[in-house]
Amino acid sequence: MKIGTPNSPTATKALLLGSGELGKEVAISLQRYGVEVIAVDRYGHAPAMQVAHRSHVIDMTDPVAVKAVIAAEKPDFIVPELEAIATDALAEIEAEGGVNIVPNARAIQLTMNREGIRQLAAEQLGLPTSKYAFAETFEQLRAAVDAGIGYPCFIKPTMSSSGKGQTMVKSPEQLQAAWDYAKAAGRADTGKVIVEAKIEFDFEITLLTVRALDTEGRIATYFCQPIGHRQENGDYRESWQPQSMSGNAIALSQQIAGKVTEALGGLGLFGVELFVKADRVWFSEVSPRPHDTGMVTMVSQRQSEFDLHARAILGLPVNTELDKTGASAVILGGIDAEAVVYQGLRRALAVADSEIRLFGKPEAFVSRRMGVALATADNVADARAKAVEAASLISISAAS
Repeated sequence: MKIGTPNSPTATKALLLGSGELGKEVAISLQRYGVEVIAVDRYGHAPAMQVAHRSHVIDMTDPVAVKAVIAAEKPDFIVPELEAIATDALAEIEAEGGVNIVPNARAIQLTMNREGIRQLAAEQLGLPTSKYAFAETFEQLRAAVDAGIGYPCFIKPTMSSSGKGQTMVKSPEQLQAAWDYAKAAGRADTGKVIVEAKIEFDFEITLLTVRALDTEGRIATYFCQPIGHRQENGDYRESWQPQSMSGNAIALSQQIAGKVTEALGGLGLFGVELFVKADRVWFSEVSPRPHDTGMVTMVSQRQSEFDLHARAILGLPVNTELDKTGASAVILGGIDAEAVVYQGLRRALAVADSEIRLFGKPEAFVSRRMGVALATADNVADARAKAVEAASLISISAAS
């Protein structure tokens, strides 16, 4: 792998489609190896744009706009970082050759839509999943629930992230509101929603799985230690690594993650979400990119999930070893305001073995992630307590 000089005719260029907090860290990791980074998103001054060599604001669901920015920049790598992208345009660009879509256009198309990835996992690979059905109308949704999905169940858009549009429904009276929310709050309206039966699990994990080249130049699969996490309304609030689980459950988790990522193909890091109950494991979802719960790896691993993604993309060796027990806790906006002010950073960083990452988003919302607190300790409980305390000491207010 040859890497050129940024801002020169020899530059090795990576174009990020999506420039949030995860994209920002990917940009930084790529730049450490001399890659020229172009950040693209639907709004200006997104986090990755603040560290990239340059940026563009476009409607990423518009295939004409996506093709135009790629034609103008002529990147070596296209790195999608969110769901709402014109995936058909990426498939056409990949077919034309000359650019590496990470991990590949087919994987992006399958994973950006819950219908595609669920059919791959359950129907083609035979992986254990919850009972599920897809519905194009409210009548189809109600019929699917009555026919065997049952209550409680989860209604979700087929294209969304961070819990947007997701509702747990406990009775028929709640079904219509859940349908309306799923249709309105997804990244894009695909015309369908997914309804899933509730699994009685002990905990949920993210198993970061890396497809990278080994020392012989062959594709190999590597696994990070399992990451546990806590959610509210389908959105992550805390994560920790490692999540304690049985050896059998770890082996089965790696087997499932290995099968689904091999089927998707390509190089890069994947966030595989799994439900665990004792020694049983069910597949939930997979993201072909760094995962929000994986931000804990910035303090827990020798190479963070962002470093691993960058290295895998560039064909460089990876190391998934755990360095320290760590935890993360989200810092929420708490208000709706532009150009907010952060206070309490000194007190937060006075918490032993803590770190703070402020994302620099141009606008705050009540439930928007604006930063994350990170902490390490000798055990998960102490690491979580430190991270939560540090996060609580950061206050966000509207600029006066």
